[in-house]
Amino acid sequence: MLLADVAATSLAVAATRSRLAKRALLADVLRRAEPSDVPVVARYLAGELRQRRTGLGWRSLASLPAPADAPTLTVAEVDAAFETMAGLQGTGSSTERTRLASALFAAATADEQTLLRGLVSGELRQGALDALLLDAVAEAASVPPEAVRRAAMLTGSTETVASAALGAPDPEAARAALDAFTLTVGTPVRPMLAQSASDVAEAMASLGPDEVVVDTKLDGIRIQVHRRDDDVRVYTRSLDDLTSRVPEIVEAVRALPASTLVLDGEALVVDDAGRPVPFQDTAARTATRDADVAAVTRLTPFFFDALHVDGRDLLDAPLVDRLAALDALGATGVPRLVTADAAAAQDWFASVVAAGQEGVVVKAAQAPYEAGRRGAAWVKVKPRHTLDLVVLAVERGSGRRQGTLSNIHLGARDGHGGFVMLGKTFKGMTDETLAWQTRRFRELEVADDGWTVTVRPEQVVEIAFDGVQRSTRYPGGVALRFARVLRYRDDKPAAEADTIETVRALAAGS
Repeated sequence: MLLADVAATSLAVAATRSRLAKRALLADVLRRAEPSDVPVVARYLAGELRQRRTGLGWRSLASLPAPADAPTLTVAEVDAAFETMAGLQGTGSSTERTRLASALFAAATADEQTLLRGLVSGELRQGALDALLLDAVAEAASVPPEAVRRAAMLTGSTETVASAALGAPDPEAARAALDAFTLTVGTPVRPMLAQSASDVAEAMASLGPDEVVVDTKLDGIRIQVHRRDDDVRVYTRSLDDLTSRVPEIVEAVRALPASTLVLDGEALVVDDAGRPVPFQDTAARTATRDADVAAVTRLTPFFFDALHVDGRDLLDAPLVDRLAALDALGATGVPRLVTADAAAAQDWFASVVAAGQEGVVVKAAQAPYEAGRRGAAWVKVKPRHTLDLVVLAVERGSGRRQGTLSNIHLGARDGHGGFVMLGKTFKGMTDETLAWQTRRFRELEVADDGWTVTVRPEQVVEIAFDGVQRSTRYPGGVALRFARVLRYRDDKPAAEADTIETVRALAAGS
């Protein structure tokens, strides 16, 4: 298949807000792809390269060659080119990678360059999330969507499932191929995800009047552990194998009274009082392979679900049954409350936050484990923090936001008439907001380098965020976690925006 076919589909998907239209576009190109191209096409349509690291970055994309006049690149050729780049090491590898990238982009048309740039940067933003792509696979193969989703859950790989479904000669064979995927100890499954609610009462109302499980939401790293006898594997939320870096978790799992296990949980570093340390310290610990660091800074696993215990698959069992199996193991569990009383749940939430944790996840007690889905049976609640900050610059949008000014740079007052940058965000913006801010920031423009528009620091914006973390990237030494726009404050001058000291105080208290 020509890359031009994928690029055209990507642009069409980005241009529509209709989920049904997006799905139809994706299904059409998947049907037309050769079986050998399906894995690559599926990954590109999801906005990702198959290679985790290519060595290319924004600097590599700053100066591209002129686009080709006519499409000639095939999907297979592009995938092979990135595979070569990813494999380069040693002296001269950077120069050779630049040469290969330049040759690839020179052979690409303008639309293909847009696609490739988005894939390399990870910011394609075409609105084709993985869940939508799975539904498109189902439509293209004429099989039930739930069969595709379950297979993807069990394999952890959309491209594997797409190949199985679309490589079958007919819908009946495709369904059989999907049903052949089962839970396998040692093969990570996609983790179940939670929707969000603004408060505990809203979360409980969404789940109905019955008892719910209110789990403490720990501020750690999501882990999934698999054990078969003495062989223990530890995977991250993105299904990366973390085993070699977390010997203490392997040790803890080996101590459990079972020969085969699949457990879901969180790992974090806690202090002597049992409170979580700042998230970056946990993240730094999971990133290191230094045995000396691991010996001093130990991760503690906390488990909140059991998917398999000693030959018994529990994915389809009610949550309360899965928790009973987990408790029987004696594993360190996530603190939880089982209740139908909203007031009791709110009190639990308050105590959890006071203890330094991230919030709670309210779960339907009778729900199965819907791996890989942001299902309605789990609802997370976090305390919401807000700050009034000043926009310092704004970046051009891409994908569906092309033609707008999108990603805003956020600054806090420094107390001396200037501003300190805290990060960027493009989240929380409606189409109306994008249109308004594009006009507004052109009015405030003082410089434009072709990608970032620097503006006069006058516009105040109210930002919601989940927390503050240390940062070496920004001059203030701190950054906001999961920042999103609530509203623009035309009623407030920049001189009344929050200060960097306020932000640092939040960081010290978190």
